[in-house]
Amino acid sequence: MSLPKTQKVVLIEKTGGPEVLQYRTDYPVPTPKEGQLLVKNHLSGINFIDTYFRSGLYPSPKPEVLGREAVGTIVAVGPGPNPYNFQVGDRVAWLGTGSYSEYTAVPAAKTVKIPNGIEDEKVLASLLSGLTVLTLAKETYPVKKGEWVLLHAAAGGAGYLMTQVLKQIGAKVIGTAGGPEKVALVKSLGADVVIDYRSEEGKDWVKKVKEVTGGQGVDVVYDSVAKDTWEGSLEVVKRKGTIVWFGNASGPVPPLNLAILSPKCVKVARPMLFGYIQTREEFEFYTNELFNLLKSGQLKVRIHKIYPLAEAAQAQSDLEARKTTGKLLLRP
Repeated sequence: MSLPKTQKVVLIEKTGGPEVLQYRTDYPVPTPKEGQLLVKNHLSGINFIDTYFRSGLYPSPKPEVLGREAVGTIVAVGPGPNPYNFQVGDRVAWLGTGSYSEYTAVPAAKTVKIPNGIEDEKVLASLLSGLTVLTLAKETYPVKKGEWVLLHAAAGGAGYLMTQVLKQIGAKVIGTAGGPEKVALVKSLGADVVIDYRSEEGKDWVKKVKEVTGGQGVDVVYDSVAKDTWEGSLEVVKRKGTIVWFGNASGPVPPLNLAILSPKCVKVARPMLFGYIQTREEFEFYTNELFNLLKSGQLKVRIHKIYPLAEAAQAQSDLEARKTTGKLLLRP
């Protein structure tokens, strides 16, 4: 297969706001090394974590092509062993770095073949977020039927999927969202209570959560907002409850005095997806579970918009302004 020498990418040379994203048409197409595959990306995912690397919240070497996930077709296999039997032409999904591009050299160990019957859009609308959600609900805090769960940003890319997974388990879900449209969306997924934090009543969401739970609080809080919600999350979690902090949409959690956890014997977890899918067996277990949920229709996805690659800066701006519901994608 004849491959081009250069490609279109979006990269950054320094940290900052969305304006530091550069659309380039002359970036070299990489050659896959041992343990790698060269994938022609059909769609690339946009995630909040991309903004953390862009802003410098998460340090990383620059210049850097952003993006942590994509779906596409294998166009070359690196030299050496091929333990997972990947072939040129395979349709695959992958996790790694550098997906804001037409071609990426990706780790074979974090690449998986996509089963027939699942569209690219559905896979990528749920890949990174879906694997995160499944590991959070099954490993970080194994949610049980009948437990009260508070889920912040329930209309976001992860929240939309998390609400469905929690309801399938049988949990009682309290979701927070911003604005009537997002509230209606989360209610349509089966959430028991949805709080509009932009409304007058919702501004005191801590009081509302306590009322709903009869003053007991929730068994677990899943908090991807962080700075703006952290103190309230500590207040509404019940005695012997758990707070799972897994994102920084409003900024990182301030320094934590561990002594404040003592009165209620609260547990705090700060997980990262790749810690749960480090081995090939773990990666395949959770991707297979995700694909089965998609094929069966038990997990519905919502795509906010598919942006052209050249509009990556606009996409990140929309995401950070909380103008979006569901998943944002790029088409290289």
